[in-house]
Parts: sequence; C-alpha cells; structure tokens
Amino acid sequence: MSIEAKLKELGVTLPDAPAPAANYVPYVVSGNMVYISGQISADENGLITGKLGADLDVEAGQAAAKRCAIALLAQLKAACGGDLDRLARVVKLGAFVNSAPDFTGQPMVVNGASDFLVEALGDIGRHARSAVGSVSLPLGVAVEIDGVFEIK
Repeated sequence: MSIEAKLKELGVTLPDAPAPAANYVPYVVSGNMVYISGQISADENGLITGKLGADLDVEAGQAAAKRCAIALLAQLKAACGGDLDRLARVVKLGAFVNSAPDFTGQPMVVNGASDFLVEALGDIGRHARSAVGSVSLPLGVAVEIDGVFEIK
C-alpha cells in the first residue's frame, strides 16, 4: 500500500507544505537525506498554542505533536517531488514542547508524533528522537518538531 493510501485510510489529508516564516528554507536535500526545518503545531483552524502543564494537558499536546508530524510529511512530499513513496526511513525527530516550569511529560507529548509516524509508515516510521521542554516557542505554539529523513 502506498503511503498516500495509508494516510487516506487513516483519514489524514496532507496540507500544502507550509512556507517558511523567516529567512530559512523549509527543507534541504543532501544526497539521500532530507533535513526538514521545524514545523509548528497548526491545523485547519490555525495555530495550536499554549503551554503544556498550564494551558494544555498531555492529550492536547499529543494532538499538537501529531499535527507537526503531518506538516513534516507535507514538507517531505514537496522535497520528493510529490512522491512520498521515495521515503526509505524516518531517521530522527527533534521536538520542542512549550512547557510550564514543572512539566516533565515532554516524551509523552511527542509520542503523538512518533505514534502517528509508526501507524502511518510502519517500521520505516520508527526513529531516534529528542523531546525537550522549552520556556516558549515561536508564536506561542505548543509544539515544534524538525526531522531527518532518508529517501530513495
């Protein structure tokens, strides 16, 4: 089954790849690696903002992290000329969680992205990652995730 078909089966439609918000490129392809800039939590209603442990609970954070993963796949699709089936492996995610000072559930929040990628991609979606708490994130978003992908 193609990646696009699996996403459709999961009820996920990839948005257009978001444009960069500052002086950087959304992705860099180097050899068979794709490095994707941080994707912030947003959905069809706009930015998903808030601080985990204050404004948002872990479940809301997981939903925000999943939206970051969907945006990563949208960027990957653009990097692959529209062909997501060129994906060989999700290599690494770097995740930042907008956190209250005493919040320690960053790994659980980022599972929203990790679980989605494994569900959508199977074994090629398994990856290394970091999950870091941050005192704030751009535009007040709840989560930002960047990624490294291997392509064919």
